[in-house]
Parts: sequence; structure tokens; C-alpha cells
Amino acid sequence: MTISINDAFDSGNIEVIDASDPQDIRLNIRTDNNSDFYQWFHFRVAGAKGVPLRLVIENAGTAAYPDGWTDYHACMSEDRDDWVRVPTRYEKGRLVIEHTPGLDSVHYAYFAPYTMERHRDLIADALSHDGVSLDVLGQTLDGRDMDCLTIGEGDKTIWVIARQHPGESMAEWWMEGFLARLTDPEDKVAQDIRRKARFRIVPNMNPDGSFRGHLRTNAVGSNLNREWDTPTADKSPEVLVVRNAMDADRPGLCLDVHGDEALPYNFIAGAEGIPGYTDKQAADLKAFLDAYLEASADFQTKVGYPLTAPGKANLSICTNALAARFDCLAMTLEMPFKDNANAPDRMRGWDGNRSAQLGSDTLDAMAAVIDRL
Repeated sequence: MTISINDAFDSGNIEVIDASDPQDIRLNIRTDNNSDFYQWFHFRVAGAKGVPLRLVIENAGTAAYPDGWTDYHACMSEDRDDWVRVPTRYEKGRLVIEHTPGLDSVHYAYFAPYTMERHRDLIADALSHDGVSLDVLGQTLDGRDMDCLTIGEGDKTIWVIARQHPGESMAEWWMEGFLARLTDPEDKVAQDIRRKARFRIVPNMNPDGSFRGHLRTNAVGSNLNREWDTPTADKSPEVLVVRNAMDADRPGLCLDVHGDEALPYNFIAGAEGIPGYTDKQAADLKAFLDAYLEASADFQTKVGYPLTAPGKANLSICTNALAARFDCLAMTLEMPFKDNANAPDRMRGWDGNRSAQLGSDTLDAMAAVIDRL
């Protein structure tokens, strides 16, 4: 019996230390290029059908967010479509995954991957609908296109971006559900909001990091969500081309979609700490949150990030930068890597399908505030 472990594919990330003993397979996660960040993993195990495996990620304790391993369960798929959770424990700085494959090829990942191949399918599907167009805003450092979809004919502009941090793959699953509903010709909410607004949508802000299997950075190790004050062509062209497009088509609302390693909840972070935060921005945010609570059983407002003190916001972060630059309603949506503690699913945890449903539900919240923008 020869067991093969490989990550040489779109979004793959693992280093094999020793795979000679199926009950003591020792692994490490690779760091992002030119960066200390790491936590995302995705690899295939071949030739282990019916063999009890004990996979030990030895450097888990020094990952970017070690608190993310508490109560975490790894994702597994035998068909690369249906992802379920498998027994996982964090002990003495190591992440231990125990599972017996039912087939000779099985994939393990930090979260259900959203590959660049699926991204291209997402773009193609969106463009099959009437009234959808594509702009390539520029290229990444590895030469990949920065895709931006335009949908709707209204006089208000809504920007929606996702996956600045490539390991937060739930953000592009969210996009799949959001786009499916927005382009649905029979959906009355979608019809109405397309008449009132023009959507500019960047489903993947970090194609290079996504393909390379990074957690948080682009090809040269830049954390894109710390580049919005001074983006540059050599460090953060992804942010530069999107922000330039926003300057030409100013947002009345911008939603930046992410995932959070530690908190098992869906929540919104606003821009309350920016200098000059206005009463209107606060009222618009409250209206959006109230509508989102009504629209989605998976959304909540009781648990989230602490509010930043007035005037102390980090203006290199997208939501803060855009709220200050455009005096708009800017927000960050966070989803869990683990599960929604308010509605747990022991088999799948929080997954791509639930992320997509949350994306679909978001349209109701946007519709509730569109006339305020």
C-alpha cells in the first residue's frame, strides 16, 4: 500500500513531513508567499481506501489565528462537491484529523474550496443572463484578470466585493448565491432593485492568493485589506484598480464579504470609528441590519467585533476607507469557518450552501435601504 498526499493543484496547500505510517502522517501548512500568514490547507490523499488515517498538522499552533482551531472540524470530500466535517481535535499545538476514506481519492480542506476554475464558471453563468456585462479592471501580479460584473440600470451604485483574503472561500460561495438571485428574471425583489441600482461586483479580489493556496495575502504577501489608503501597482494592484473604478463610479453602498476564523456567527462590522462618521451613515447601517435580521435566520447582531472608538478607525481597511472616501454605507460581512452556533449542523458545519443562501438573503436587506442611499 502506497499513500500519496499532494497539493499541486488550484488552491492546494500542504507540506508532507512523513507519510510512512497511516496512523501518524505528519504535515505542515505552507506560509503565504513573502508572509508569515498561514492557516488555509487543501490537499488530496490517494490510495487509502478503508485505511484509518491520523493526519497531524504539526505547525497548527503557530498559525495566524490559533483560536480558530478550538471546536473546529476539518472539511472532507470524496467527490469534490459534497463537503462534510470529520473528527478533528486541537491538542498541544497540533491539529489532528482522524478519518477513514471510503474511496481511493479524498480531499481535506480548511473550508470547502472555491477554485479559480469554479470562479470562471461563476462568471460565465452570470454572463448568460440578460443585462449582465463584464469589465476586466486590470491584472494581478501573476497576470490574472480582475473580473468585475455590472448588473442593473438604476442611478444608484452598489459595490460588492469578496475574498480579499483568499482562504476565506465562503465569501465566493456567498457570491454564488447573491448572483443567482440578483440575476433571477422571476424574482420580484431582484427586478425592483435592478431598476433602482447598478451593481458593480468583484467576486474575487485576490485571484493569485486563491490559486496559490494562501490564507490572507496576494502573490507578493500583501494583505489587501490593509492597502486601501495607499494601494500601489507593485504591491496591491488588485485594490488599486478596484478603487480607481470606484472613483469613477462612486458607491452609495459597499459590502465587503469575508470569513472569520474564531467566531461561530454571521455578523456585520461597520465604519463607526472613522473621522466624521455621520448620523445618516449610522441610521443607514441600522436600517440594513434590521432588514438583514428579518431576511435571514442565519444572521445576528449580538456577537461581532468591538466597536472602534470615534476617530480611531484604521483607514487602510476597505470598509473604513470607503466610508470616509465616499460618505457611503460601507460594511464588512463576516461568516464563520466553523459553524453558526445559533443553528449548528454537526455534519457540515457552516458550508458553501449556507453561505450561498446568506448571499441570496442579503438582497432583501439591500432592497430595504436602496431608497435611503
